[in-house]
Amino acid sequence: MADEGAAEVTGPVRRVLIISAGASHSVALLSGNIVCTWGRGEDGQLGHGDAEDRPSPTQLNTLDGLEIVSVTCGADHTIAYSESHANVYSWGWGDFGRLGHGNSSDLFTPQPIRALHGLRIKQIACGDSHCLAVTMEGQVQSWGRNQNGQLGLGTTEDSLVPQKIQAFQKIPIKMVAAGAEHTAAVTESGELYGWGWGRYGNLGLGDRRDRLVPEKVSLSHGEKMVMVACGWRHTISVSSSGGLYTYGWSKYGQLGHGDFADHLIPHQLEALQGSFISQISGGWRHTMAVTSDGKLYGWGWNKFGQVGVGDNVDHCSPEQVKFPNEQKVIQISCGWRHTLAVTEQQNVFSWGRGTNGQLGDGVSIDRNAPVIIEALSVEGSGCQQIESSTVDISSGKMWVSPAERYAVVPDESGQTTTVKGSDASVPEAEAEGDVKRIRI
Repeated sequence: MADEGAAEVTGPVRRVLIISAGASHSVALLSGNIVCTWGRGEDGQLGHGDAEDRPSPTQLNTLDGLEIVSVTCGADHTIAYSESHANVYSWGWGDFGRLGHGNSSDLFTPQPIRALHGLRIKQIACGDSHCLAVTMEGQVQSWGRNQNGQLGLGTTEDSLVPQKIQAFQKIPIKMVAAGAEHTAAVTESGELYGWGWGRYGNLGLGDRRDRLVPEKVSLSHGEKMVMVACGWRHTISVSSSGGLYTYGWSKYGQLGHGDFADHLIPHQLEALQGSFISQISGGWRHTMAVTSDGKLYGWGWNKFGQVGVGDNVDHCSPEQVKFPNEQKVIQISCGWRHTLAVTEQQNVFSWGRGTNGQLGDGVSIDRNAPVIIEALSVEGSGCQQIESSTVDISSGKMWVSPAERYAVVPDESGQTTTVKGSDASVPEAEAEGDVKRIRI
């Protein structure tokens, strides 16, 4: 018998169309335009009107009927797009204007971004604290944090609402990717661009300088790029011939070249040179790649098992991830410390950090090898009984200002600062704990 509040499937099996992983939460889009979220909810990133964690996929009823066609996780916020309504919806942690609503307030239920209404959106990318949207015409809008120029607007001022990147006015963009404080793009003609924070060479421009506007990456042998992804401070791209290139920070082996050396320009991954790469994703300090024959490889930081190869040792070269019955992977998404995958058999797997329920398997423990998310999988025993949230928007606050959410404490100089506490805000990427933000 189904639990109360569960939405039992009586018709065709729901297919998982899109998965996306954030810092400590996850989202999935299912056939029938159903959106589910799970994991950490402290900042409203699950969209259910509260700050509670959820260890199992929970249907986001407030998006029902809006015909959502894409979903994307930022570190602690989430974005969804409805093509038929021509609206982009955002919710979660609002600092630096990353939600695009003109303020820095947190938002616990999805709300449309007015500045993007009416635009036909091809793709949306979210980093730690900034976002970008590519229109069907190939133009790019960006918003959120901009202290290193990651918005590509020529300044270092945050933008609380989406603004068009003028540098791409006459250059149609195919896709964008966002890291912690840097951004990358691939044009329709196969050129690669980088901008924002560049200290580890993660812009691919041959140096360690920041860029406030997009700058073209020099590619050897005239290679054309078709795909790009960003980790926290490294970048991954795929050429038209299926070759995998990585560059940037590699302290944990996340570039996959068999060492821990940074690379300032795109460097082809020799270990996978015989494979045609069809999908890529970058985590906080790990990387995943899918080959055209459905094999999944992972490498980099593996403290919580996020590489998925059955151990907790960092790997500086690609290691194959094994699935039951040798299932082939068709989709991959890296969070900060966890990873999600969809197989050809329409099963969804997760592994890595699970302390906030972001693995979606109903418990809050880490896994170093793939575990099936039964509620989302054809072969799961949950019969796709997905919990359903019951949000009464009229009964509570949708908007919460930072002043209401965070404790204000003096720093060493006696100046007061807002304590956020998450390693989302750690400037040198060296925090390894899961310290929660201090809420009032």
